Amino acid sequence: MEMQPYLFFDGRCEEAIAFYQKALGAKQIMMMRFKDCPDPSMIPPGGGDRVMHARLDIGGATLLLSDGSQDQPKFQGFALSITAADPTEAESKFNALADGGEVRMPLGKTFFSPAFGMLADRFGVSWMVYVA
Repeated sequence: MEMQPYLFFDGRCEEAIAFYQKALGAKQIMMMRFKDCPDPSMIPPGGGDRVMHARLDIGGATLLLSDGSQDQPKFQGFALSITAADPTEAESKFNALADGGEVRMPLGKTFFSPAFGMLADRFGVSWMVYVA
């Protein structure tokens, strides 16, 4: 069994994919638009070019994304976590994700890690970056 986070971006999914490709080296495995759906009733009005489903590989982990929600995204109550190999990699990933976002705890040494920090990226998704 696998568990995979599925994030909804309400019109910003393609932007998020490009951001995660640049910031984290994500690889796009697949992307399907609403207009590709064989059932026209599933296509939101004016939403044919929106992303219905996308799959990214980030360091061997799967992240699923969509524009499917018609609600304003509220990424609350969870954080995605990245384990970096060393403080240099942690700093690189942290800074890339923080670009246009909000640093909630600057990356620094803690009692449990040589590098740990928390942030919300430009889409409001919470991240923790640390070295195990």
